[in-house]
Amino acid sequence: MDLGNRIKQLRAKSGLTQEQLGMKLGIGAQAVSKWENSAAMPDITLLPAIAEVFGVTVDDLFDLTAEQRLNRIENRLDAENELPSDVFYEYEDYLKSRLTNESLKKRSTELLAFLYWHRMNSYAEKVRSYAKEAIRMSPGEKGCQWMLQMAEGHAAWDWNISNHGKAVDFYRQIADENPDAGLPYLYLLDNLLADRRADEAERVLERYASLPGVSPVKVGIYRAHIALARFDEPTADRIVEELGREYPDDDVFLFEAAQYYAGKCGYDKAIEYYERSFELDPQRPRFQDALKAIADIYEIRGDYANAAITYDRIIGLLESEWGMTDESVLLEAKSEKARLLEKSRHTK
Repeated sequence: MDLGNRIKQLRAKSGLTQEQLGMKLGIGAQAVSKWENSAAMPDITLLPAIAEVFGVTVDDLFDLTAEQRLNRIENRLDAENELPSDVFYEYEDYLKSRLTNESLKKRSTELLAFLYWHRMNSYAEKVRSYAKEAIRMSPGEKGCQWMLQMAEGHAAWDWNISNHGKAVDFYRQIADENPDAGLPYLYLLDNLLADRRADEAERVLERYASLPGVSPVKVGIYRAHIALARFDEPTADRIVEELGREYPDDDVFLFEAAQYYAGKCGYDKAIEYYERSFELDPQRPRFQDALKAIADIYEIRGDYANAAITYDRIIGLLESEWGMTDESVLLEAKSEKARLLEKSRHTK
């Protein structure tokens, strides 16, 4: 159904004449008639007012299918850093109303999680900004330190705060309930290794390695990280070097090796492997992870000029391969480049 017919249908349902609808919108009846006869379209700025008159959402005006509405919600969450409150609650209500539909329940649940994460992340940015300003004003006080720690993922000294026990318990349960699914084992391994629970990680890795179609590179890399968790760096290095001889051009190995060396502060090797993984990545469009890691390494080293140059590459990737023009991801990359250039000027 086109927009004109949809307006006509909603007007009739509301018991309004064309003249009455026009008066509510501050336009003439002739304009309403043109819409309903598809001779003209409403100005886009009038759509919220039209939706308000009929007590529907703007999406309802277009009579979208459920799948189309879910796509629009996801696309908007991807494109914007912060949603207006009315849009947030509109999306929340709509997604919750879809949970009783078995065919839409899984995706609606995922999008609800995305919606709440999106709001949490936008609020976390405000926490970061105000907490940092408060800390600058009173650097000797602890008042906002923990808020910044939570909002920005800073290290926590207290083990009872920093350990990953709850995540381990959750993913262990998911792995036990879904023994043939590989991904839960990897999340379980990541959290075990973050706490250096090497013996448990080794047992989980054996279960993961027994699954059909598992990447031997992944298994090998996790063996190296288990060795590191046991403080056996020579063994860990040897495992990674052997994998490199066996899979020299494997894009999975190259990225994982880069991660391994970056985690050990072996930054020269990490950059080398990140560059090769990005170059040999067969996927198009490519993700920006390798380039962002390279930029982070340069910034850690205080080489802000090269970090900014790397963000130039990220911007080019987002524009040329992803076709972005004004999405939040692209704007954030441009903001990071400007920040790094400013730091570079101040350190000369």
